[in-house]
Amino acid sequence: MTEKGKCARGPFGPVFEHWSNYDSQAAAIAGIAAKIGCTAETLRRWVRQAETDSGLRDGVTSDERARIKALERENKELRQANEILRKASAYFAPPLGDASIGCLRGRADLPLPGR
Repeated sequence: MTEKGKCARGPFGPVFEHWSNYDSQAAAIAGIAAKIGCTAETLRRWVRQAETDSGLRDGVTSDERARIKALERENKELRQANEILRKASAYFAPPLGDASIGCLRGRADLPLPGR
């Protein structure tokens, strides 16, 4: 990551280096986008993300976005695993009823259900 206040050069270097030659940042983006073969909107988004990544603009950085995506994927996998375990435990658990209470009656360390 770059020092706060300085934007990453990378593929956006021409925009940051040459926008002093244009009347505005929007004009620089439009002119440079035409030269590199992409739309102005695409380049504008890239520039905004580069500004965010370098600390010039508030928002979620690329690293934070990747971390969030990984955590959401992990969360989804854990939810699926929990669902599988919940269904498996319900399938293999003995039915609750009077028979299950009988196995607890002789154990002083376990309270009876409902008491």
